[in-house]
Amino acid sequence: MSNAAQISAAKAAFRAYLGTARHPAATNLGFFAGDARVNVVHPFNEMTREGFAETFLGGLGTSFKHLTRTDYIAFGGTYEGHTWVTSTGYYSGHFDRPWLGLRPTGTLAHLRFGEIHRVEGNEAVESYIYLDIPELMIAAGQWPISDSPGRERGFTGYLPGPITQDGLQWHDNDPQRSASSYEMVTAMLRSLATEDEAWRPYWHADMLWYGPAAFGSFAGIDNFAGFQVPFEQAFSEWVGGAAPGSRTRHFTRFADGDYVCSGGWPSLNAVQAKPFLGQPSEGKRLYMRVCDWWRREGDLLAENWVFVDIPHVLLQMGFDVFATLEEAA
Repeated sequence: MSNAAQISAAKAAFRAYLGTARHPAATNLGFFAGDARVNVVHPFNEMTREGFAETFLGGLGTSFKHLTRTDYIAFGGTYEGHTWVTSTGYYSGHFDRPWLGLRPTGTLAHLRFGEIHRVEGNEAVESYIYLDIPELMIAAGQWPISDSPGRERGFTGYLPGPITQDGLQWHDNDPQRSASSYEMVTAMLRSLATEDEAWRPYWHADMLWYGPAAFGSFAGIDNFAGFQVPFEQAFSEWVGGAAPGSRTRHFTRFADGDYVCSGGWPSLNAVQAKPFLGQPSEGKRLYMRVCDWWRREGDLLAENWVFVDIPHVLLQMGFDVFATLEEAA
């Protein structure tokens, strides 16, 4: 089977799964192979298919009544000889019971997710599930760190999908366009953390950067730089997952038409040189689980959805977000 046919078949299988997962339940697991390795952000971490169903999906369904799932980006591609599919969007429901130590709000609540699956035989055999748990905490008024950029820098409470409303790429795309998008993002990533901000030429002046809630979100390249440059400067030996020879790497990076995805578990490694997220610098090397989705417009990047497993980063700094919630309960 050709690469194009494999991608098309994987997207069809993933689309069928998402159709059953609109109202998530522990039984919606037909897409996952029996021995699938499922990685979910902290505090879940490595899980079996059954653990993912019972602990994660079952827990969500218990705490959030009328749980629904909305995917506003979905597509597929290949990386290093493997076929991958991905999507991002929101879980939504009536936050009725405690979840991970968070007190219920008794209101409609949203949990942003992003997931990436390696597919064999139209089944997910390796999965990475990212969640913006701090976004839910901030919206619920229970984020324990006052010194977070997202407190003042554009936390919106619910991040939109693509402004073009074409994020569900179930059709086949031109392979040359996909390859061009992949090369654009790869070159941009390798231009991060440079003194001359060499990443700027790859971005539209009116870019939209939808970051982790604790970091904030930004409209316009200069406003984004107002976060990105200090973020880079908070660390030394800042090495991203696309850099050749990095001790951390992207497990995948692929494009489908004008959309691109990457993920690392972890992706970024850097030595903390300055206080960050309210935590003093102890010169530790930190490892960050990161994933991104980009939308290209013409020959520039226009939108970027980003996840960082911030509770996992904070744990490396010696701050346990979830223990703090338990103490406050």
